[in-house]
Amino acid sequence: MTTPFPFTAVVGQDDLRLALLLNAVSPAVGGVLVRGEKGTAKSTAVRALSALLPEVAVVPGCRFSCDPAAPDPACPDGPHETGPGTQRPARMVELPVGASEDRLVGALDIERALAEGVKAFEPGLLADAHRGILYVDEVNLLHDHLVDLLLDAAAMGASYVEREGVSVRHAARFLLVGTMNPEEGELRPQLLDRFGLTVEVAASREPDQRVEVVRRRLAYDDEPAAFTARWADEESSVRARIIAARALLPSVRLGDGALRQIAATCAAFEVDGMRADIVMARTATALAAWAGRTDVLAEDVRQAALLALPHRRRRNPFDAPGLDENKLDETLEEFAEQEQTQEQEPTQGPEDDDPGPDGPDGPGGGGGQSPEDDSDGPQGGDTAAQPEAGEGGEPQPSGSGEQQPVRASEPFRTKVLSVPGLGEGAAGRRSRARTEHGRTTGARRPQGALTKLHLAATVQAAAPHQLARGRAGRGLVVRRDDLRQATREGREGNLVLFVVDASGSMAARQRMSAVKGAVLSLLLDAYQRRDKVGLVTFRGSAADVALPPTSSVDAAAVRLESLPTGGRTPLAAGLLKAHDVLRVERLRDPARRALMVVVTDGRATGGPEPVALAGRAARLFAADGVASVVVDCESGPVRLGLAGQLAGELEGTAVTLDELRADSIAGLVKDVQRRAA
Repeated sequence: MTTPFPFTAVVGQDDLRLALLLNAVSPAVGGVLVRGEKGTAKSTAVRALSALLPEVAVVPGCRFSCDPAAPDPACPDGPHETGPGTQRPARMVELPVGASEDRLVGALDIERALAEGVKAFEPGLLADAHRGILYVDEVNLLHDHLVDLLLDAAAMGASYVEREGVSVRHAARFLLVGTMNPEEGELRPQLLDRFGLTVEVAASREPDQRVEVVRRRLAYDDEPAAFTARWADEESSVRARIIAARALLPSVRLGDGALRQIAATCAAFEVDGMRADIVMARTATALAAWAGRTDVLAEDVRQAALLALPHRRRRNPFDAPGLDENKLDETLEEFAEQEQTQEQEPTQGPEDDDPGPDGPDGPGGGGGQSPEDDSDGPQGGDTAAQPEAGEGGEPQPSGSGEQQPVRASEPFRTKVLSVPGLGEGAAGRRSRARTEHGRTTGARRPQGALTKLHLAATVQAAAPHQLARGRAGRGLVVRRDDLRQATREGREGNLVLFVVDASGSMAARQRMSAVKGAVLSLLLDAYQRRDKVGLVTFRGSAADVALPPTSSVDAAAVRLESLPTGGRTPLAAGLLKAHDVLRVERLRDPARRALMVVVTDGRATGGPEPVALAGRAARLFAADGVASVVVDCESGPVRLGLAGQLAGELEGTAVTLDELRADSIAGLVKDVQRRAA
């Protein structure tokens, strides 16, 4: 067994270590999500935590880790008698990103269930993690159906396994810890909210600290046992402090003042729901216990807010997580002043009730706004947009001059664009596909382990052989050859490759702002449908891969926001670059189908015969059967219809910016479809 790196030997990462220790003190905090770049000791710290956790008492022989003081009455291995039980170390169970559903929740022996009526159940990782830690590395890459199961178990504290009328339920209360690299994509909001705390980690920029990190890592790699032994005293000290804090936790007093501070903070930052208030209260209590105090102080509330609120303030995937510490301090100070004022009010006379013109709300107070403040208004945060408004929508020349990037207009809900046919790619929400989840469409012989039984087809396959098999009782004699796997149809995620025209013909500020807003809207739709995205831009004399295909939709949004415009329109170069990107991606992930979205007015300039060359490039996609849509950005009273011609060469569909809106009445919802030959 590999010796884990000592928790106390981790250099720096104070917030990460504190968040993990608070969950060790009070598992009710709800786990922690660790976000950060690769190589920042995220996984090392999480795996090291398990060695510090106190042992747990379990019922002997119970596969579901029932507490002997209060055994689960519905435990599949029960019923259990109350008793002293046995002690074992707390478990940290790792959930691989590519795990199957049966591996997570457990599996039933379908053959024995049908033939013998026996609930032969093999527990999964959720049962192993009960009363311990469930750790998911790269949690943002976890498949949607596994995320759904985690959400259900976290919400109900139990796991339910249903297989064609056979049901098993067992307790599953665990500390959920996840690590992720934001560059590879974000989490679904429902799962994000299930993590009690979040921590952003980054590698230190201090040379001395980086040297110490390397020194300790090399020493551990050379002699893991000897290195761990050198940190044994520190590990024992932290373990003892966790045990002491757990014992003190029930005595910690969370007063009304602290509760009002928590409520005021959550209201000031406009977090959704009430889970943030509850998590902050539990975190502040754990902080007090960790410090050896029985009263929650304002500093505990502040630290709890820094850990519990950043990931709950995101309104869309393009918002950067984080918390404005200045605003947090102002909120807490304002609350403290209000509390102090309320405490002083009973001792004041009636003549002191009116603060007067120089009181808190007057010109000399901090609660009002002076005339000088009003004069500063035009210099506020909205001024960045004023130059754009002043320049209006005048078109820019299509020469070689580069225009400064413009802001995208507000995103909107787009129509559904899907790839035709039936795919077999990764689970998602865009195009039809054969998946493990969805509606049942038929049955087939299982290839490998049986995962979804088609009961009717299995019975139909076994029925003709009952006499030959000597059936005597009521039970059906079922052999493995009779079992049938249900084929299901659901939705898959696609690779949505954006090919964006950034040439001078697109450079009118209002026009490019609308184009960026449309692409941003499609990116938001791709995020919700669990797609991979890529971004190719073309302008001047060449095309560039602004963002290789990735699951990080917000990275694409950042690249789009800084996209400059100007120059000629090398449409053929953009299409050829996109064709090359898709060719490489087919080799990497052949099951994931592509949807190409070309955002252009259809013009092609520069080089010999640019229009004919663009047509030949477009026909490459048609020959490869790539689904495509052209977003026609042409505007004005006179339109050439070049984008429509490009869509014809691609054998795709053309939509205008107005038709792209889901609430548009310009046309029906359009799926991407090939034209009839």
